[in-house]
Amino acid sequence: MPDVLKLLQSFHFHSSVLNTAVLGGLLSVSVSAQQAAPPKPVIVQPGAPGQPTRELPSTTRATLPPNSPANVEFMQGMIMHHAQAVEMTALIDSHTENKDLRSLGARISRSQADEMKFMKRWLIARGQPTEHNMAGMKGHNMPGMDMSKHEMLMPGMLTAKQMDALRKAKGAEFDRLFLRGMIQHHGGALTMVKDLFDTAGAGQDAELFNFATEVDTGQRAEIRIMQTMLGEKP
Repeated sequence: MPDVLKLLQSFHFHSSVLNTAVLGGLLSVSVSAQQAAPPKPVIVQPGAPGQPTRELPSTTRATLPPNSPANVEFMQGMIMHHAQAVEMTALIDSHTENKDLRSLGARISRSQADEMKFMKRWLIARGQPTEHNMAGMKGHNMPGMDMSKHEMLMPGMLTAKQMDALRKAKGAEFDRLFLRGMIQHHGGALTMVKDLFDTAGAGQDAELFNFATEVDTGQRAEIRIMQTMLGEKP
């Protein structure tokens, strides 16, 4: 009988040790799993100037800022504006052998075509048409409009008469008309950017702000290049 009692005691002891080991192993696995779990993403909202940043809930979803009519009109108008610049550069290969002008034209064509794609994507993402509603501009006497032919042009755009003269010119005459016309054209884009930022509540969309700033910087640089090509002092 004592031997049986000893066996039972031994069994309970080893069973207890085994249970403790299993429990410890499970706790170790649980702790390791918790340590291995990736941290939850932290969403931080930058504060206004002089204000601290704020942590937002992980369920926060990005939303586009409210549309500003001036932002939409700027993008629609700039698409039309860029389209004429691309049309102008398309004449270069058949109208001049000037290598510097060809290089400049390729640069302008490529950059403005890419920017047109961006502007269209921006408008479509906000449920806006990519074409300018010219009917809504009646009564606006904007610089660059050829009212004699009832043409509604954005600032700096060449009139039908200027475009016709450019198409008919060849060689050095074409070079001169192209450079002067593109300087005028780029100057109009700078006016459009200024008008955008001068409009209350406009130009605050981050993507649009960066784009408009790059347009201003890039076209100022190209104006200086074209003035140098004309032999004019920038």
